[in-house]
Amino acid sequence: MNKAVKITAIAAAVALLGACGNAEKAQVKVETDADKQSYALGASMGRYLNNNLEKNGEIGIELKKDLILGGIEDALSDKVQLSDEEIETVMNALEADVRKRGMERQKELTEAAKSEGTAFLAENAKRSEVTVTESGLQYEVLQEAEGEKPAAADTVTVHYHGTLIDGTVFDSSVDRGEQISFALNRVIPGWTEGLQYMSKGSKYKFYIPSDLGYGARAAGSIPAHSALIFEVELFDIQKAPAAPATE
Repeated sequence: MNKAVKITAIAAAVALLGACGNAEKAQVKVETDADKQSYALGASMGRYLNNNLEKNGEIGIELKKDLILGGIEDALSDKVQLSDEEIETVMNALEADVRKRGMERQKELTEAAKSEGTAFLAENAKRSEVTVTESGLQYEVLQEAEGEKPAAADTVTVHYHGTLIDGTVFDSSVDRGEQISFALNRVIPGWTEGLQYMSKGSKYKFYIPSDLGYGARAAGSIPAHSALIFEVELFDIQKAPAAPATE
């Protein structure tokens, strides 16, 4: 099956699920292994494509589910109203539109994240509890402790809770219930700098400008140029091995 026909068939399958949800239908019986295999294939395809359609809707591409359902029925009856060449042309145009609108949407998100992050950090810096370092990193002491602080080459064990400035959680060892260890010089610059202010047993809140975070690079659910907020508790410091002496 060529790429265009495959995309058409997949998109139609998810639309079929959506269309069927608008009408009463008997629940299918899933009993034998063959039943389960058939149902699992359809469910997997449907979930994937429903998510795909929702994402297309977010960038302004609304596909008509009734027509997609009609395409499925026509294909199953070998009565498709478009030639393979027409299908490929339409699908190529659709893919190009998705790419174009997706890039435009990403640009909007990036510009908004950069502007909102700058404004947030400027206002946050006015708070008396917040210390602003020369690099632009901001931190707030939630729980202080005395003792040795890690160096950039050391390995630390921490709990952390990371959010965007709107409170959206993008990563959290606290939520996972599992501490994490890593070499301090192998993480984003805001972490490398910030953890060096902490002693074992302390807990800080870091407000990290995008240039000390992921910068112009999007990372998972984090838009490019996003300011980041981390609550970090330091549990342990493992010193890096001393460099061998030179003669």
